[in-house]
Amino acid sequence: MTVTLFGIPNCDTVKKARAWLEQNGVDYLFHNYKASGVNSKALSDWVDEHGWEAVLNRAGTTFKKLPDSDKAGLNRDKAVALMIAQPSMIKRPILDLGDRRLVGFKPELYSQVFS
Repeated sequence: MTVTLFGIPNCDTVKKARAWLEQNGVDYLFHNYKASGVNSKALSDWVDEHGWEAVLNRAGTTFKKLPDSDKAGLNRDKAVALMIAQPSMIKRPILDLGDRRLVGFKPELYSQVFS
């Protein structure tokens, strides 16, 4: 099974996820959504699966630098539009397993999936 890891190469959490996958012999494709963007259908699917609150990275500097008017009244559609416009606001990494996705990196969860 080949999986796809979505993220940004210089993100520390993405680096940890990539190192874990490599150390555990997991073949994966890497999609840099800052350089290549994100498919709006894929992003909508992630939001439908996990909720926009889990997919939107509100802790990052990109989100924090938004004007208050952009942060006010957040809902699914507004969050998806923000993430499409600025993919750095997407929680990292997203691991696409084909039948489901994992949001963020937790070594114990990766171990369960690939055991």
